[in-house]
Amino acid sequence: MNPASPLDNVRIVLSHTSHPGNIGATARAMKTMGLSRLYLVNPKSFPDSEADARASNARDILESACVCTSLEEAMGDTFLAAALTARSRDLSHPTRNARQAAGELIRYAHHHPVALLFGRESAGLTSAEISHCQLTVQIPANSAYSSLNLAAAVQIMAYELRMVLEEGVVADEPDPQLPEPASLQEIEGLHHHLEQVMVQSGFLDPTQPKRLMRRMRRLFARTRLEKEEVNILRGLLTAVNPHKPT
Repeated sequence: MNPASPLDNVRIVLSHTSHPGNIGATARAMKTMGLSRLYLVNPKSFPDSEADARASNARDILESACVCTSLEEAMGDTFLAAALTARSRDLSHPTRNARQAAGELIRYAHHHPVALLFGRESAGLTSAEISHCQLTVQIPANSAYSSLNLAAAVQIMAYELRMVLEEGVVADEPDPQLPEPASLQEIEGLHHHLEQVMVQSGFLDPTQPKRLMRRMRRLFARTRLEKEEVNILRGLLTAVNPHKPT
């Protein structure tokens, strides 16, 4: 069943947040734009009175927030995930600006849950965390000082998501009759299966993996795999190496 609003299918995911006040300010930023789904991955302190104070009248979002121990838990059942980063990355996924990313997320959110991932206040997201997403997003800013406060970055993205709906600019909403896209959980299963086969075949040395799996993740992130395509690829891997994946 489709949500009452695509915004109901958008989750904000904060990874390893250090300052509880930023969680509260994020909740307030979300509520002003009609977002309600907050996921927290290993926050340093939550629940916290400072988060409650900064949330003001958005404490209901804090009360319903989902606290997770891993990104897989927070985003596994989503079908498109975008990682916010201020830095250009080696082996980066396709990059969008805030407005472009909002349009793409809303397009998927008409029928499937999607996620926006934000990292630590001090260092942002790690390359490993970004590898769980299909897109990276950059908010255009002063190149001499592009560091945004966490809640400010959430506010900008929440505004852009709402403006996509207000302006009705999503003309190419996915056809519900098209094949079902694969969820991040299904794609993660494929990555783990592929890595196991590569190790068992001797193609990948787990003691010196270098960037091989990151390159494979980037490849599949560009393709936007369908559920049936994941099943085909996993069937092929099983045929090549019949050992049951762990």
